[in-house]
Amino acid sequence: MKFVDQATIYVQSGHGGPGSVSFRREKFVPKGGPDGGDGGRGGDVVLVADSQKDTLFRFHMNQHFQAENGRPGEGRHREGRRGLDVEIPVPPGTVVHDAETGDVLWDLIRPGDRYVAARGGRGGKGNAHFTSSTHRTPRMAQPGEPGESLRLRLELKLLADVGLVGLPNAGKSTLISHLSAARPKIADYPFTTLIPNLGVVDAGEGRSFVLADIPGLIAGASQGAGLGHRFLRHIQRCRVLVHLLDAGRIDPETPLADYRTVTDELEAFDKGLLAKVQVVAVNKMDLDVGQAAHEAVTRALEGRPVFAISGATGFGLKDLKYALWGLLQALPVPAGDEADADDEEDSDDV
Repeated sequence: MKFVDQATIYVQSGHGGPGSVSFRREKFVPKGGPDGGDGGRGGDVVLVADSQKDTLFRFHMNQHFQAENGRPGEGRHREGRRGLDVEIPVPPGTVVHDAETGDVLWDLIRPGDRYVAARGGRGGKGNAHFTSSTHRTPRMAQPGEPGESLRLRLELKLLADVGLVGLPNAGKSTLISHLSAARPKIADYPFTTLIPNLGVVDAGEGRSFVLADIPGLIAGASQGAGLGHRFLRHIQRCRVLVHLLDAGRIDPETPLADYRTVTDELEAFDKGLLAKVQVVAVNKMDLDVGQAAHEAVTRALEGRPVFAISGATGFGLKDLKYALWGLLQALPVPAGDEADADDEEDSDDV
């Protein structure tokens, strides 16, 4: 299925059913009185985070969602049936915006998260509610309230622990294919990766983390150059960033040129990205210039750890994998995971 990470939809909740005007007429009951029931409430439109979904593609085919109207009330104080809700499954990580104002309405992070996007209208009251000592036979009932309607813009931000960033052909696709079971397209030309790829990395002893391969960034990506601007939003949820540098492109005179290009684009898109934990890895150490490139970058970063790896041969990948796991363990637990942990503790106490 085609990967789509933005879509606009129109939602309409159900209208409330009208109340009933009815009078009790039964044999041997001369003074039955009003007995009109209330109308049923209209159905809601609900967005639900579904772990089986990973794209917003379906919303380019189907953009209109309408819940059922509530049914009218009936005599003998019978309330009208409530309108059926419409549940719309979306991928976890979907941010819901008001399409008119751009305001963020909700963030569906964890599978099972729910957001009522449009609430159904209340049903009208039947004439039984309007009787009084001076008004014994009310011939009026309330109409149901109208439902809500609005346009929503859905934006998917992939959920990943670690994000791979770098210029095109730095080797991100090869790296994620060696560290996980992901099988992205790999070729020797720029912009081979046209969509983000996710892979689960096995860190041993039942431990794992999610790695995202973000399509190559170039200078000006935050303003729309290349493909990176379409996918920069996916980096926002990553807890650790890995800057992948191509050993064949590193100039001893300016060893961090590619690193600065990517960093500048991250800052231009969202300054908060620079506050994330970041790791530098010099890839393609199987090249003749690999050792010199690694030394040049290490000197330029003033003693900070720089990993020497080769996605092609697997050199250094185990050290990088375990280092990333250690960094993730040292970071605060995300809010969603913290709630999961509390749930597990509660279940253990039972």
